[in-house]
Amino acid sequence: MAAKKPKVLMDANQISHALSRMAHEILESLKPEDQIAVIGIRSRGDHLAERLAARLKEFDGRAIEVGYMDITLYRDDFLTNPEQPEIKGTEILFSLQDKLVVLVDDVLFTGRTIRAALNQIRDYGRSKAVRLAVLIDRGGRELPIRADYVGKNIPTSRSDDVVVKLKESEGKDEVELIAGAREAAQAKARAKAKAKTKKGKEAAK
Repeated sequence: MAAKKPKVLMDANQISHALSRMAHEILESLKPEDQIAVIGIRSRGDHLAERLAARLKEFDGRAIEVGYMDITLYRDDFLTNPEQPEIKGTEILFSLQDKLVVLVDDVLFTGRTIRAALNQIRDYGRSKAVRLAVLIDRGGRELPIRADYVGKNIPTSRSDDVVVKLKESEGKDEVELIAGAREAAQAKARAKAKAKTKKGKEAAK
């Protein structure tokens, strides 16, 4: 099955409005004494974390500490993933002890990325609480994890892919839905593996 042409779900203005709304929702849920740390999950969650932190400071004026997290080594598929993803590093240069942590990611899907992030957060101190902010919630959860602040809920099939593009990494702000993309990618991977196995058998003759 071939992937269909991408469908634009959010443009730059819609992404900007969603982040501003999420920032207001975060502030409404805080207490005056709360110390906030915003932690973005790489990649793209880090850029969204910077934008959210800037809005929080603009709207409220309180000091916001921002950090970036690479959860690769904490994933439950790290040792079995044949793709060996690039490790970009974690930059949390402060303690999270007793802080209210706002964890930021671009897309919430199965929940496994967030579980890995929660495991890593413990290495930086016992936070007062951890709340989750995501630009897109596409459903399909495999773990009991939900977001506290959501830019947009998008019901999807497991065969679909949701692609978030940001100015900092792709040169523009946009969210796309590509129907059938995951199924097409899996079929391509199976064909590649089959061809590799066939080539190995022929070489062994």
